[in-house]
This record gives sequence, structure tokens and C-alpha cells, in this order.
Amino acid sequence: MNVFSSQSRLRSVATTLAVALTLTLAAAAGCDSRKEPDLPTVQEKMRESHIYGQSKLRIGVATNEPLMGDLRNGQHVGFDVEIGRYIAASLGYEGEQQLEFVSAATEDRIPYLQGGTVDLVVSSFSMTEERKKLVSFAGPYFVTTQEVLVPVRLKDKIRTLEDLRDPAYKVCTTGGSTTEGELEKRQVKALVVKDVWDCVAGIRAGRYDAVSSDETILAGFLATYPKEFEIVDLPFGTSELLGIGVPIGDPALRDLVAYFLQKSYQQGRDGQASPWLTAYNRTLGPWLRAEKSQPQPLEVPKLVDFDDKAPRR
Repeated sequence: MNVFSSQSRLRSVATTLAVALTLTLAAAAGCDSRKEPDLPTVQEKMRESHIYGQSKLRIGVATNEPLMGDLRNGQHVGFDVEIGRYIAASLGYEGEQQLEFVSAATEDRIPYLQGGTVDLVVSSFSMTEERKKLVSFAGPYFVTTQEVLVPVRLKDKIRTLEDLRDPAYKVCTTGGSTTEGELEKRQVKALVVKDVWDCVAGIRAGRYDAVSSDETILAGFLATYPKEFEIVDLPFGTSELLGIGVPIGDPALRDLVAYFLQKSYQQGRDGQASPWLTAYNRTLGPWLRAEKSQPQPLEVPKLVDFDDKAPRR
């Protein structure tokens, strides 16, 4: 065999192998580029949020809404409070030293978030388009309806919207609430006060005849005075989506709260005892007429948490 012919064939084979290797590497690189990027982690989101490095988390809650947010013997109790504790613990804030509940009336919720008085608000906070221009929301974590609470002496007289419009009856509601707008839309004149508790106290004192608010809030007062009041189911036709309020300039914190609400929701879907269900059964469950379940939160980001990285057994 001619030595030059042999060398030529060797060069040809080497060239072919080099081309094949180049194509293989290029294909591999192409596959890598098509792989989805790694998901952000909870820790990364925490570092982006305004609470990163804070020693204490401040949550705005009601303090005079039985079953939802109440202050008893110096302790914060209620469904909203339980949900707040779950979110705080998920964010790494556990124990009384790391969590502070701040009393927030209906009309205080947005200013407190905007002014930095609180980091979150969990207080029967309906998610509306108008409010979304001022604060962010994670949720919903509950869906309720607007109802009317009347004293038993008027339970057969106030049964319809037309009855509520009767100037003979004084209807009460809270300022800055979605209920205030719904009543106005339906030509129901209402006297506006700071808290639903003021309405209930006013009815008991004879100053008002009815109070309109979310069913969840009214259920608390029915539980407190079961022989004095009755909830009237009126056809308002609106559902209130309750969400957790977050400062509008902190999308990372909103994503974290939405993510942990979703984790609770998924646990319930999987048949586990979710934090939401535990909170509901301890508070609202025995007093609401219809069976409830946690609604699926909206706009939930895909994140990786410590639990997700843990090896499966």
C-alpha cells in the first residue's frame, strides 16, 4: 500500500470523526438551550422582598370581628388570625417574638400597607379592581357573600332589598367596605361607622335596625349573640373574594404568600389536613350554613421550597 494513500485515508477518517463530534456537541448544546431554566427558590424571593432581614413580621388584623379577627384576654384569635399565623410561619416567622399583630380597622387597611405600618393585611379584605390599583393581593383564601344581620324582633319584617330601602329602618355598615358600595348601588341608604361591632352595638342599643357585611363577619356576631340575631339571605348576587393584602411595590412578597396559600390548597386537594381546613374547623366552620372549602389562589408562581428539594421516602 502506498504510504501517501494510507495517510490520506487516515486524514479522511479523522476529519469525519471530528465533524461527527462537532455535530454531537452542537446537538447537545441545542438540547441544553431548550431545557427550561431552573425555577426560582423561596429563598431567592425572600431576598427580593422588603421583609428580608426583618426580625419581626407585622400583620394587620381585625380585633373586634368574632370568628374572623378578635382580641380575647390579650390574645388574637379567629380564622384570619390563623391564616396569618400559617403564612408567617411559612415565611420563617414563628413564635410571639417574631410575629406582631396590628389592629387594623376596615378603613385603615390600605393606608397601613401604603405607609409601612404593616407588612401584610389578613382582615376580611375583598379583592377588587379599585383596590388593586393601591395594594396587591394574594389569594383568594376565602369566598363569601354579602348578607344582612337583623335582631330577632325584625326577622319577619326585613326579608328583602325593598324592606331595606324602607326609610323606617336604619341600616348600618362600615366605611371603606365593599358593602358600602353595594348598598349604595341598590339605593339602600346606610349609616356608615368605623367597625361592624359599632353597628351591632348600635342595634342592641336601639340606634340601628340592621347591619350589612360579609357573611363571615356576621356569622361571628351571630355566634356571640345567638338568641338576639338572625342572618337574612338577601339577593345581592355578589361574591366577595377575600385576599391577603400586600404592599403594591413588593411583588416578591405577594408571590411568596400566593405560593404558600397554594401549598395549603394542594394539601386539601390531596386529602390531607391542610392548614386552611384546620383554621376553618376551629373558627368559622360550625357557624356557616353551607359547607366551604379553600378556593384556589390566582396567579401563583412556580417556586422551589426546602420541602420540594427534600428526598422522597
